[in-house]
Amino acid sequence: MTTDSAWRDANRAMWDERVPIHAASRFYDQDGFRAGGGDVNAFEAEEVGDVTGKRLVHLQCHMGQDTLSWARRGAAEVVGLDFSEPAVAVARGLAAELGLDDRASFVAADVYDAPEALGGRTFDVVYTGLGALCWLPDAERWADAAASLVAPGGFLYLAEFHPLADVLDWDTGTRIERSYLRAEPMVFDEPGTYTDGEADTQSNLNFQWTHPVSEVVSALARNGLRIEFLHEFDWTLFQHLGPVEQREGRFQWPEGAPRTPLMYSLKASRV
Repeated sequence: MTTDSAWRDANRAMWDERVPIHAASRFYDQDGFRAGGGDVNAFEAEEVGDVTGKRLVHLQCHMGQDTLSWARRGAAEVVGLDFSEPAVAVARGLAAELGLDDRASFVAADVYDAPEALGGRTFDVVYTGLGALCWLPDAERWADAAASLVAPGGFLYLAEFHPLADVLDWDTGTRIERSYLRAEPMVFDEPGTYTDGEADTQSNLNFQWTHPVSEVVSALARNGLRIEFLHEFDWTLFQHLGPVEQREGRFQWPEGAPRTPLMYSLKASRV
């Protein structure tokens, strides 16, 4: 069994090493971001709605660009939290360069420790972006921490890659190759990163988990949040499976092919 410290230490080392690669990449285009480009995904902005005057916390924020995008969209205060110290340092630097450090702050802490790391504060919006939950072994523990940050009248918004897409075969996207209901971690040990597959990296061991949608929804409900919506999308933002084709800025199933969900989003409120 993988101990709590073993998976966390390995994953943190992997992310720490990749921060400077990501910061210099075309994928994140930090120069373009400094010049006013970049934003959260359009569907996320639409589903979250107007954040003007609201307090928002972004869990597992990496280098903070989405966090700062919410500040640009009018949030009164944004707080980003990530367990990678180098990522948080980059985020703080960006905030200062953009003149947003009066409304944006960043905290280096594990997401499971967020309630304590944020001093027991609550927020109008608790936001978690794409590609976050797979790095956590325990969805119940995540939901407990995340739900505790939601202020009365506030809500949690989650957008994620659909776990079903992670169990389908790459070649056809029609065969189940891995267990959807799997508790054990997927263990990877390969160099490179999603911004540069050829990058020469040393800290490559990492652990990831599949969390069925039902597990995430039930965990949030058990922790006092009311599910407002659950949306499933038959498109995604990268070449998740071999057959999907890039059309209109999205990766979609070919015309006439059987379609399965590739992403999902949900909103859960505190009454």
